[in-house]
Amino acid sequence: MPNGILVFAEHRGGAFNKTSFEAVAAAQQLGASLGQPVSAVVLGTDAALASQVAAYKLDKVVSVEHPKLADYTPDGYADAMERAVRALDPQFVIMPHTYLVRDYAPKLAARFGKDLISDCVRASVSDGAVTFSRRIFQGKIDADVVANGEPPVFATFQSGAYRADQAERGGEAAAVESLPVEVGEVRMQPEEPFQEVKQAVDLTKADTIIAIGRGIKGQEHIALAQQLADLLGGEIAASRPICDAGWLPIDRQIGSSGQTVTPKLYIALGISGAIQHLVGMKNASTIVAVNKDPEAPIFDIADYGIVGDLFEVIPVLTEEIKKLKG
Repeated sequence: MPNGILVFAEHRGGAFNKTSFEAVAAAQQLGASLGQPVSAVVLGTDAALASQVAAYKLDKVVSVEHPKLADYTPDGYADAMERAVRALDPQFVIMPHTYLVRDYAPKLAARFGKDLISDCVRASVSDGAVTFSRRIFQGKIDADVVANGEPPVFATFQSGAYRADQAERGGEAAAVESLPVEVGEVRMQPEEPFQEVKQAVDLTKADTIIAIGRGIKGQEHIALAQQLADLLGGEIAASRPICDAGWLPIDRQIGSSGQTVTPKLYIALGISGAIQHLVGMKNASTIVAVNKDPEAPIFDIADYGIVGDLFEVIPVLTEEIKKLKG
């Protein structure tokens, strides 16, 4: 009988993707609710990578090594993961919803005659049954999905659905096991990872984000928010209308059609809080909202809210922070 949860830990260039640890957090919470052990699998050629994941509270970490896994290919990863899943026989296979996973995971699930439950925002357990929730229609509706049939169940979790710092570390390192596998024909030669533009900003790595919305009124006022961002050592970001207007580049957009972020501090200035924006930032550790509309939806998720004109609030906030900094 399949048992346990297996989480795929993604890495590139010798570094793990932050969303891998978000997936670990999701798997740990699901495992705690079901009373099942959680293990992780690491694919590649460097056994030392597995020891990094072993620092987390896991039953074990399985290192799958093969020369054909030195660089990502859908053929190589699908083969290696298929053999790992068949050898470990988990009930659930949890993965981060990254471009890499989106590429090979449907192929992997199909080899087991299964669907892939993708881009989930949470998993809940009731009477032993697991319901996965995923957003549809650009975040306007949540769809609940329950897997039918025999395990394994394959699911990916949206970036930001869980926070990486929610992943629980273990008191001692988890056991690391090596799993030898055969990898079949790889039909493609990987090239350098795609970068849309060289100056593209990865807001997922920012601890502090100052985001602006329609309330900023004009491009000339962005300097106010930028000054606050510089003072806090943060990044400037925006809701979609700002980027659509060309006031900030598209790589600064937060939301369902932009980046999903989980900073320690998110300050929303003049953002009403449409669902398309909220899905991209709702899991920030601390959310501060400034809006002159007391009924703005952003206040529903804000930890701290200021009802007021941002052109009055930002200068005062900036000056007070300067005083604190001495």
